[in-house]
Amino acid sequence: MLVSVIFVVFVLVLALLSFVLMIKLLTYLSKRIRGRNPVFVTKGVRRAMWSILILSVLAGGLVVVTQLTATTPKMAKENSIAELREVRLNGRKEWISLRGENRNKPILLFLAGGPGGSQLAATRYELAELEKDFIVVNWEQPGSGKSFSAIPRKKLTPEIYVKDGTVLVRSLLKEFKQKKLYLLGESWGSALGIFMAKEQPELYHAFIGTGQMVAFEETEKIDYALAMKLAKENGDQKVVNTLRKNGEPPYYGNSVTTKSATYLNYLSQRMARNPEIQNSGFQTMRDLTAKEYGILDKINYLRGILQTFNHVYPQLYDVDLRKDYSRLDIPVYFLLGKHDINAPLSLAEDYYQKLVAPSKEIIWFEHSGHNPWINEPELFAEKIQQIALNTK
Repeated sequence: MLVSVIFVVFVLVLALLSFVLMIKLLTYLSKRIRGRNPVFVTKGVRRAMWSILILSVLAGGLVVVTQLTATTPKMAKENSIAELREVRLNGRKEWISLRGENRNKPILLFLAGGPGGSQLAATRYELAELEKDFIVVNWEQPGSGKSFSAIPRKKLTPEIYVKDGTVLVRSLLKEFKQKKLYLLGESWGSALGIFMAKEQPELYHAFIGTGQMVAFEETEKIDYALAMKLAKENGDQKVVNTLRKNGEPPYYGNSVTTKSATYLNYLSQRMARNPEIQNSGFQTMRDLTAKEYGILDKINYLRGILQTFNHVYPQLYDVDLRKDYSRLDIPVYFLLGKHDINAPLSLAEDYYQKLVAPSKEIIWFEHSGHNPWINEPELFAEKIQQIALNTK
C-alpha cells in the first residue's frame, strides 16, 4: 500500500516538474523569437530539453512497471485460485479478479456499483470470508478501473454491460465446469444483475441484490427531496443553495455527476454519521492504493466514477424494474440495510411485492445503510452462504 502511494506521489511530482520545465523552455524560446535571435538552442535550452525527456521517460516507465506488476495477493491453499486476469468479452479487453480457497467451489460473480465503479480491492477486503465457500469473481465493467478503455465512452450503453456480462458468465461456467453460478449485484450492479438474470435465467442459481436499485429517475427525485429536507432542517444553507441552483433531477449533459453528487454525498454523509450504522462507508484511499491497480488504473478508477457515470446514468432514467422486470425465473434475494437513504427502501419493498419468482426473500440488516456488505460484512457473508445452501 505504501509503495503504491509513493508511486503515485512520485509520478505526480515528475509530471509537475516536467510541466514547470516545459513552461520555462517555452518562455525562453518565446523571448528568443521576439528578439529575433537566430541562436535558439543554447546549452541551457538543451539541458532543459534533456531534463524534460528524462523525467518523461522515468514517469512513463514507472507507469508501465506498475501496470505490469498489478496483482491480487496469492493464497497459500493448495487448490486455491487468486488471479487478476484480462479477458476478451465481445472483442473488448476487460479485467476480472478471481479469488477462492478451493477452485471446485461454486462461482459468485460480483457486480460493482456505479456505473463506472471499481471494487476489486473493496470486495477482497470486505468479502474475504466468502472466499472459503466460493470462487469470488469481481468483474471490472467497461468504463471502470482496469476496464476503463474497453470501449469508447460514447458507445457505452446498458445493453453492452448485459452482453459482456453474459459472455463472461458463460466463459466462467465453461472454465470451471459448472452449470450455474450465483449473481451478486450492489447498487447499480443490483439492476444490472436483474437485467442479466432476465436475459439468461438458466445460467444462475439465484440473484442476490443489495442496495437494490429499482426506478432510477424516481430514485433521484426522492433522494434530491430528502437531501433538501434534511439540509433545511440542519441549517446547511450552502447545500440548500446548491440544490436549488442545480434544480430537481433528472440531469443531462456534462454535469450529471457533479449535480447528482450534491445530494448523494450529502445523504452518504448522513449515513456515515448515523450511530446505528456500523463500518459506515468505503475506504477509498485503502482501495485506491491496493495492489490490483497500477498508476494508470488508479487514474481510471477516478475517471470511471466521474465520466462513465455521467454518460451512462441518464440512459437509465427510463428503467423501472417494477414494470419491465416483474417476473424472474430464478430465486431472488434482496439484502437491504434498514438505514439506507440512498436507494429508497419503499421502492425495493414495492418491487418485491410485485415480483414473481420461484422463491423470493428480503433479508434485513439492522445496522446497515446502502452497503450491508461493508457495514456488516460477517453477517452478509453468512447470509450469502445460507442462500447457497438453500439454492443448490
